[in-house]
Amino acid sequence: MLLAEIEVWHTRPSVPTRRIALGNLVLPTDPAPGLGGLLLGAVVAAHIGGVEPDLVPDIHRLIDQIEKDQRVVQPRLRHRFQVDRHGLARSTHRLLSESDEISFRFDTHGTDLVQVLGALYAAERLDLAHRVVIAPILHKATLWRGPVGPALISYLAGAQTTSLAALADPRAWALEILGFPPGAHMPSKREVMSQYRQRMMSVHPDHGGDQMSAGTAILELNEARRILSARVA
Repeated sequence: MLLAEIEVWHTRPSVPTRRIALGNLVLPTDPAPGLGGLLLGAVVAAHIGGVEPDLVPDIHRLIDQIEKDQRVVQPRLRHRFQVDRHGLARSTHRLLSESDEISFRFDTHGTDLVQVLGALYAAERLDLAHRVVIAPILHKATLWRGPVGPALISYLAGAQTTSLAALADPRAWALEILGFPPGAHMPSKREVMSQYRQRMMSVHPDHGGDQMSAGTAILELNEARRILSARVA
């Protein structure tokens, strides 16, 4: 199932001019950063290693301008952004799911730099309220040098779980993990800690919890507590 998508249109390698445009964008960002924000961060992380090091500082400046809703002067990083896609090649990047497993699929045909720029200009199309949350993720993505997989998702999201439900709606997932009823009001910090202790005792092997699943259950409870505690702090 398609969760998020970005089309980056760019000059073909044989053409001397350097142009970039955007095509189809499927970038859900509510609550921010959302699955769309994670895809944009992953596109940057997957391609930043192929960008010339002397261009990276300007990438950070561009992210800051996008976050602050400032005017972006063209051309930028040797490329000109435009609306017209005539004569351009296309790269398509997707975030996909199968059951509760999510994965990235990058169909890259241009340079690494145009993929990074495409992700940044796609972020510029989002509401400002979402941009201010996604911009720090884009900054973090430029530092990533590992494989594009679950570790990257955790790194970008600042989460200890890569569950699709947790990434799509962290608050609802956390409430469910801690055993709050559907439609419950936002609990207080005291209520979160009380429910956390009860659930932790029920899953811990020392209190009769299943030893095989205890590790995952404890990890999820800790993450749910973190999510809800941060929202009521």
